[in-house]
Amino acid sequence: LTQEETEFFESKIRPALVEYCYQCHSADEKIKGGLRVDNLESLLIGGDSGHAIVPGNLRDSLFYTAITWADDDYEMPPKRKMPSHIIEDFKKWIEMGAPDPRVPEERIVTTEINIEQGKEFWAFQKPKATEPAAMSNSSWAVSDVDRFIAEKLGEHGLDPAPDADPATLLRRLYFDIVGLPPSPEEVNAYAKAWKEDPEAAYSAKVDELLASPQFGERWGRHWLDVARYAESTGKEVNMTYPNAWRYRDYVIDSFNADKPYDEFVTEQIAGDLMKAKNEEDWQENLVATGFLALGTKGLNERDPRQFALDLADEQIDATSQAVLGLTIACARCHDHKADPIPTTDYYSMAAIFQGTKTYFGTVNAGVVQRASKLLELPIPDENPQSSVGPEILARLKDRLASTQADLDETQAENRRAAIAARTNGTPPPTNNINAILRLRTQVAVIESQLGTLDEDGNSKTLAMGVQDQARPTTSTRVLVRGEIDKPGQTVPRGFLQVLNDVEPEAKMPADSSGRLELAQWMTSKDNPLTARVMANRIWGHLFGKALVSTPNNFGASGKKPSHPELLDHLALEFMANGWSVKSLIRELVHSRTYRMSSKFDSYNYGVDPDNDYFWRMSARRLEAEVLRDAILASSGRLDTERPHGSKISEIGDTVIGRRTQPEQINEPTNHRSVYLPIVRDALPEALDLFDVADPSIVTGSRDATNIPTQALYLMNNDFVIQQAEWMARRIIEEAESDRDRFTLAFLIAYGRPPTKAEIDASTNFFREFRPEAERRSGRRDNAAFLAFSTFCQSLLASAEFRYIN
Repeated sequence: LTQEETEFFESKIRPALVEYCYQCHSADEKIKGGLRVDNLESLLIGGDSGHAIVPGNLRDSLFYTAITWADDDYEMPPKRKMPSHIIEDFKKWIEMGAPDPRVPEERIVTTEINIEQGKEFWAFQKPKATEPAAMSNSSWAVSDVDRFIAEKLGEHGLDPAPDADPATLLRRLYFDIVGLPPSPEEVNAYAKAWKEDPEAAYSAKVDELLASPQFGERWGRHWLDVARYAESTGKEVNMTYPNAWRYRDYVIDSFNADKPYDEFVTEQIAGDLMKAKNEEDWQENLVATGFLALGTKGLNERDPRQFALDLADEQIDATSQAVLGLTIACARCHDHKADPIPTTDYYSMAAIFQGTKTYFGTVNAGVVQRASKLLELPIPDENPQSSVGPEILARLKDRLASTQADLDETQAENRRAAIAARTNGTPPPTNNINAILRLRTQVAVIESQLGTLDEDGNSKTLAMGVQDQARPTTSTRVLVRGEIDKPGQTVPRGFLQVLNDVEPEAKMPADSSGRLELAQWMTSKDNPLTARVMANRIWGHLFGKALVSTPNNFGASGKKPSHPELLDHLALEFMANGWSVKSLIRELVHSRTYRMSSKFDSYNYGVDPDNDYFWRMSARRLEAEVLRDAILASSGRLDTERPHGSKISEIGDTVIGRRTQPEQINEPTNHRSVYLPIVRDALPEALDLFDVADPSIVTGSRDATNIPTQALYLMNNDFVIQQAEWMARRIIEEAESDRDRFTLAFLIAYGRPPTKAEIDASTNFFREFRPEAERRSGRRDNAAFLAFSTFCQSLLASAEFRYIN
């Protein structure tokens, strides 16, 4: 700046900003409307309404419009207009090009991380093909997986457990692959086929289950844990996401289609930038990018820059943990404490996401400061949920016009009263403020509803997702300690230096955010992490414990792999087989390691109590969704049809806990649990009690607690009691004698017939229960049914029902 420009700003502009603006628009006071005027960068960016200052352009500078009171909606300061000579000074200043010497102190963020040394860590080395030791090629092993396992068992003097019996193995397969128990007919048919040819029966059953549409529901739910899937924003203002269900269905369909994992990942990070063959592909790609839009949102954040930075941070965190198994977001404020990820690397990736516009779809009402639109999809829904027709559409438009007129009149009345108050020297009135806020909310809600409808009153097909900004950023400022008002040096877009050997590290075009290149870099076969991370997740879901027991953290603060050579083998096989999830599952379930029993061995337990070396199959508790589905399947009431949409899509835009209560959301339904509404801070009780994934974070492995409220739920909850009654009706209708009914009940609940001791115990229970129930109720038929329903509930509440052995 010239001396003259600096003196003009310091003598004319800065004092006026301090006197008239800082009270409402500075970091030291408050930030109204998302606007800060205490630094040049914030003035140029502006606030909620757009750019505050456009140097040299008075017409487009909203700041000048506001101080001249040229627009009724922008009158600043609101209580009294600036003197005319100060307004003239601001006019001259903007026409001069808005010279402002308030340049932040130059800060350079440096790092002491040795990147080359960091590359030596195991996770940053490419997977290597290794042959198992010759000693592991025993008669027990039937695959390379078994040979790697046998090698570790031999090193530690452990013997593998015996094979599981056919019924146990069948139940394990069903729950692991489709998340449902086998029916009695399937148990009996499998037992017959097993007698004829065990290997053929087993292989056929594996293929049958992998081809089932229930496979995608089971394995899609695993990915939804990782994707922190939810149908609301969470945080202080918990607004609904009425269109999140489209992403849920996309994930399920992708797993059913065995979409290559590298393509699956690329679609979620950059589907909008991929080439599409037709409208169906284009729509699917757009819906896939909902992955980046689903996270938590602080909708009451007043500073738009802070909101944008937090949004990008959440996207970096979710993407890096889900795909790379790294906690890159830890480097936002300082160099990563454990991994070779400097802060500059974080901001290089942040520039990619800052060049992305996120469409998450919330209404600008009440305390919500960060509203968002949705993406309109090209293909209409076959059964749209919110179509209203021309007549109601016309009513909505009339209601909007009327409400807007009321708002305009109330605001005008408030302005007239304020002017009168200034003239009289009295405080401005405040009695209309609540009315204005209420009318603004009503206008926003009606506009939102109209935004979901076309000109005929039919529902538009809308989805959450992302697209590139009109002008993507090619660089960004590093923020010292992550503080927005302490910018450091500028860094270009880029990836992690510790993985810069990955080919190709594509050059990002200036007119693109760089997300497509980021996705291609992540899914390159040269990337040492992506295939390993997913192979590890698949192993963990099948064996109850991953080879790297911290599946979201392959860094130095995570756990090292128990079987590094096996993990590399699986990663290489995964990529060689076209990134096919089903192929890797098929390979693993055919291993003898998977087919072991859970039999306890005191010596083995003494050496390896946590089963780190997989000397037996770990007993696993059914996950929350699987437990609920198994109860419904046992009663015969499970509805396996996919519902269209979600309960949240029926409710629409609303704030959880204010306009809509959790009990209105979690209404009874017999659909599979993957289709239950997943609202942050309002999860269904049937899932929340049994350690469902926290939808606000990336979940690689769920907790497995054992607490009294779980037992109390199974003993007393109306849902469990009702399903036990339906199960009782089922066995009474399908079998005649008590003995046959006992057998059928055990087949339904446990996938096996009862032992003689269990039949005797069941008989004794009925012999004692029926007379007492008949004496209390006075009805023999009622006593018989009560005995059967209580018997069924005891099976549903038992440990054997709740565990896979």
